[in-house]
Amino acid sequence: MGQCILITGCSSGIGAALAREFHRRGHTVYATARRLDSLAPLALVGLRTLALDVNDDASIAAALAVVQSEQGRLDVLINNAGFSQVGAVLDLQRDDLRRQYETNVIAPIAVTRAALPLLRAATQSRAGRSTGAVIANVGSIVGLFTTPFAGAYCSSKAALHALSDALRMEVAPFGIHVVTVQPGGVQSSFGAHAEAAIQLPSDSLYRGVEKGIHARAQAGQVGATPADVFVVPVVDALLHSAPPVRVRGGKGSRLFPLLKLLLPTRRFDAILSRKFGLSDWTAP
Repeated sequence: MGQCILITGCSSGIGAALAREFHRRGHTVYATARRLDSLAPLALVGLRTLALDVNDDASIAAALAVVQSEQGRLDVLINNAGFSQVGAVLDLQRDDLRRQYETNVIAPIAVTRAALPLLRAATQSRAGRSTGAVIANVGSIVGLFTTPFAGAYCSSKAALHALSDALRMEVAPFGIHVVTVQPGGVQSSFGAHAEAAIQLPSDSLYRGVEKGIHARAQAGQVGATPADVFVVPVVDALLHSAPPVRVRGGKGSRLFPLLKLLLPTRRFDAILSRKFGLSDWTAP
C-alpha cells in the first residue's frame, strides 16, 4: 500500500523534487506552498496540491483537515519550507530575525504539532509491523557551521537541528521516527530569493564588502547538485523501515562539516572570511 506524504515548501527546489520523486514511486503526495498557483506544474502531473502557509495556524489546520478527510492518516511529514535571510548580523533588525526564526524554526514545530494525530493514526494502522510514521525536518549543513553574512539562517538551521534531536527522543515512544535532512548545495531558486531578501542598509558599515554579501546569497548555487539527483537517496532513507536519524547530500555536504571538525577555529574562520571578501577588506 502506498504511503501518504505531506511536504511543505513545494513551489520549487528540494520540495518540488521530493514531491515528484515520491509520486513517481506510487505514493499519495500532498504538495503544499503558500500560493496554490505556484504548485500548478505538480498538479499537472497528478499530485495533490494544497495551499499551506506555515506561519498561519488556520492555514495549517485547513490543509491537514483535507488530509484527514481524504486519507485519515499521514505516514510522512516533511517540513521543508524555509528561506535565507542574508546580511551582516549587525544589519539585521528585530523583525528580520523574527521572520527568519518564525519560518525556519517555529513553523516546522507548529506544523508537526498539528499533524501529530494523523501521524499517530498512521502508526496505529500499522500495528504489528516494524515501520512507523516519519517526520523529516529539512535543516542544512550550515546548521553545523556558520558563514559570514548568513548568521540568521545558519542559526535557524542549528536551532532546527537541536529541536529535531529532542523531538526524535520524545516521539519515539509513539512509534514515530524523526529524520534531519542536511542538504549542501542543491539547485533551486533559493539563491535568488536570498539575494532579494538581503539586508544592507544605506548606513551599513559593510557597504564596502557588498560584493561578498551578494556572493553569500548565491554561494549554495555555485556548482550545486541537481535537486532531482539529491532527493533520490533522501526518499530511499525516508521510506526505509528504520530510517537514519540524519541524511546529508548535495555539494559540500561532507567536505565542509569535516573541515569544521578538523581545522582550528581561526583557520576555518579565515577560509570563510576570504571566501566572502572580509579578509581583504579595510573596515571603515
